[in-house]
Amino acid sequence: MLARAGLRAGPGLRLLQRSQQLKRSAWLAQAPHRLNSGLPMNIGVLFVPQQEAWVVERMGKFHRILEPGLNFLIPLLDRIRYVQSLKEIVINVPEQSAVTLDNVTLQIDGVLYLRVMDPYKASYGVEDPEYAVTQLAQTTMRSELGKLSLDRVFRERESLNASIVDAINQASDCWGIRCLRYEIKDIHVPPRVKESMQMQVEAERRKRATVLESEGTRESAINVAEGQKQAQILASEAEKAEQINKAAGEANAMLVKARAKAEAIQLLAAALAQQHGSAAASLSVAEQYVNAFSKLAKDSNTLLLPANTGDVTNMVAQALGIYSTLTKPQAVKTQDEMPTTREDPQPTPTEMFKAEESSSS
Repeated sequence: MLARAGLRAGPGLRLLQRSQQLKRSAWLAQAPHRLNSGLPMNIGVLFVPQQEAWVVERMGKFHRILEPGLNFLIPLLDRIRYVQSLKEIVINVPEQSAVTLDNVTLQIDGVLYLRVMDPYKASYGVEDPEYAVTQLAQTTMRSELGKLSLDRVFRERESLNASIVDAINQASDCWGIRCLRYEIKDIHVPPRVKESMQMQVEAERRKRATVLESEGTRESAINVAEGQKQAQILASEAEKAEQINKAAGEANAMLVKARAKAEAIQLLAAALAQQHGSAAASLSVAEQYVNAFSKLAKDSNTLLLPANTGDVTNMVAQALGIYSTLTKPQAVKTQDEMPTTREDPQPTPTEMFKAEESSSS
């Protein structure tokens, strides 16, 4: 009865396996599949190519793995069951839909790079290693994208690829396959989201342009203020130096004038100390008095005149009297110092003036 049940279930089981193989072949037809050397026949002497591992079964049970080079097998008893390539395999992961953390639906695809590390596990651990790894990559990619927002998806593509590789390696360790890297090829965003992202980018660029323009205006104002400050400082320093130089020049001029005046006074005092010096000084004062009186009406219309304006003799005598009063102490001192004997008596100023008038008339 068990035999009959097995015979009855045999065709159905073969039909189910056949349908699964068709599904896998239809999926693998969408992506380029790795090339293998097929299942070679056992003729006793076999040459295994480099970077390939042939799994041999003896009477339906695993026997050994053939290494590259010359190998010998027993015909009919030994059978080459699997041929595994040890090269790096590139698998194109088909495009799929994924929803981000902020509920944006993305169309994303990628490329998977893997290598068979253990031919025994790759042969007996999973039915189709490439199909299993590809499905695991798709589910892991959906799971990782659901943890990120749309902006972080574009910024953190490298970390997303690394997370997918780690998740695949944790699950494919028992299959004898190691995922080397995973790369996202294209990320397709819905049109409306793409338009909003473009508007956001334009707004960000306008913001940066405005900020840069304001910073340039601020720097320009600062530079202008600094220039004006330096100009005022230099102008004040120049004015200070000019005033110092001017004051020094005025001081030097005053010193020169004072020295010249002192020398003039010394010369005048020496002249007055000589014989007939007082008479000459009296005559000079009288001349200056007359000249000053003659210029009174030239500078102003308002005049203060003495009562005896017409009496020139009286005016000269008055000027000489003022001078005699001012010089009297000096004259007394001079007379005390001078010797008492004189050869010629000195005429008075009035007499000298009268003598000049008579000679002129």
